[in-house]
Amino acid sequence: MARKDAPPRWDRKMQQRLARGEAAALGELYDRFASLVHSLAHRVVADEQDADAVTREVFAHVWEHPETYDPKQGPLRSWIAAVTHRVAVQRLRDREELEQPRREELESLENKVHRASVAARADYIVHSMPAPLRAALDLAYFQRRDYRQTAADLGVTEDEARRRLRLGLQLLSTAHDTGTPPGYRGAV
Repeated sequence: MARKDAPPRWDRKMQQRLARGEAAALGELYDRFASLVHSLAHRVVADEQDADAVTREVFAHVWEHPETYDPKQGPLRSWIAAVTHRVAVQRLRDREELEQPRREELESLENKVHRASVAARADYIVHSMPAPLRAALDLAYFQRRDYRQTAADLGVTEDEARRRLRLGLQLLSTAHDTGTPPGYRGAV
């Protein structure tokens, strides 16, 4: 009776034939395990073309490195499945590395669009706000006046200057909102 931990005879013979470079051995191995390799690869990479590429890569590895299979470690089928998993996972990692710059470019583009949208919204708000509020903001922020100087330049009380600045800033703070612009009335 054969020992329980001894590999099947076919596995040992197949490894020896591959090590000698018998092309027929690779053909037999492919016929026996191609569907297993392809289905495992497809489960990992979830893409038919990538699964085909993984299958080719696995059998190329088996052909080029038959010595990496150790029959004492387990059946040839398990080793081929492990190689398939390793190659498929590496293909996924490579795909993600290729997609990462595209994701970063998209995020950068989204940020630029968002900033442009906020700037356009702020411009719209400034140009549509009442003239007294716009004049107070212009004096305070572009001409660097404090609220007392703004009040004196506008000929209003300090409380009125503070009120105008506060209302103007409250309107501008809505520029970051993603809703519709103030005063916009969509189709009813």
